[in-house]
Amino acid sequence: MKSNKYNKVVLAYSGGLDTSVIIPWLKENYGCEVIAVAADVGQGEGELEGLEEKAIKTGASKIYIEDLTDEFVDDYIIPTIKAGAVYEGKYLLGTSFARPVIAKKLVEIAKKEGADAIVHGCTGKGNDQVRFELSIKAFAPEMDIIAPWRFWELNSREKEIAYAEEHNIPLKINRETNYSKDKNLWHLSHEGLDLEDPKNEPKYDWILEMGVSPEKAPDKDCYISLKFEKGVPVALDGVSMKASDIIKKLNEIGGANGIGIIDMVENRLVGMKSRGVYETPGGTILYTAHQALEEICLDKETQHYKMQLALKFADLVYNGQWFTPLREALSAFVDKTQETVTGEIKLKLYKGNIINAGMSSPYSLYSEEIATFGEDNVYDQADSAGFINLFGLPIKVKALLDEKLKEK
Repeated sequence: MKSNKYNKVVLAYSGGLDTSVIIPWLKENYGCEVIAVAADVGQGEGELEGLEEKAIKTGASKIYIEDLTDEFVDDYIIPTIKAGAVYEGKYLLGTSFARPVIAKKLVEIAKKEGADAIVHGCTGKGNDQVRFELSIKAFAPEMDIIAPWRFWELNSREKEIAYAEEHNIPLKINRETNYSKDKNLWHLSHEGLDLEDPKNEPKYDWILEMGVSPEKAPDKDCYISLKFEKGVPVALDGVSMKASDIIKKLNEIGGANGIGIIDMVENRLVGMKSRGVYETPGGTILYTAHQALEEICLDKETQHYKMQLALKFADLVYNGQWFTPLREALSAFVDKTQETVTGEIKLKLYKGNIINAGMSSPYSLYSEEIATFGEDNVYDQADSAGFINLFGLPIKVKALLDEKLKEK
């Protein structure tokens, strides 16, 4: 385990359990200088408070705290919303698309500092190790990567906590509520403990941080309006603001109304099934609004093909393949489809539900004159007979053949 190979390493640092114990562990086993890099991806001031002091006290020579929130939103979240990408029908990819933006910054700082390796605290059972390392390879293909969880002796969270206590490393967790969490502007995930058994109902009163359960939401509906330009959210309730501020405000509104709580068992990239609870209040609202607006702005063939593409896009993001030619090509296609996804949508939020309350767009393909059940002068209903005869011709031919075969 001990090595003299590394003189200086850059650590992806969050101040959580894993990375808190990694700093002294690296110094004990490698004797190297450790530079911590903490990424602010909108997880909140409380999550970053005291991080610099903690990193230095536990052995880091310096720490970078990088504000990546707007880059995260504009370059990763928004393209994924526009694609309509949802993993396995539920997961809005909150952890998945945060890793590439962090990894990109890690490489930038590692090169600047002349580091020998980049270190992360991902476990050997998780998806994040893949996401970090594929992204690192995209920008520094020759850079060494150290992943202690794959080989160190601290092979359980209980052992990590014990190590932290022995080394006087302060932690914000305890053994009873030691859920594995990941938080950013988009979402908060919860895994581990009682959630590892799918038969257990989540203890929402314990774990929810971004909002309340639907049962505890107000007994009154809440109306909001969102404006999009070319698939990008640009205004909330008539007030123009940048996308990150819209998400922040929607998190507050959605959380208060019990929106965006997902309990799912997903198929991890590394082969196992994993159960987690995700809080994504603002993201759930944005996805719903964007999809609804597309219903009136996209033609049938484009809309249906885009739905197929969304599945692949979600897989690429989930699997850590953001910096690939295919993801870039799919985003180029998506951007073309979004040229007319402009308009405003009104939504009603009520106890975990998001209800469409009206939408409009200057590019709407919906024609009331054509769709009406009343009398109109633009649609000749007699035309449908010929259409059905041609559309149903293969069925008719097959049925006639079946009848002949029965007669024999």
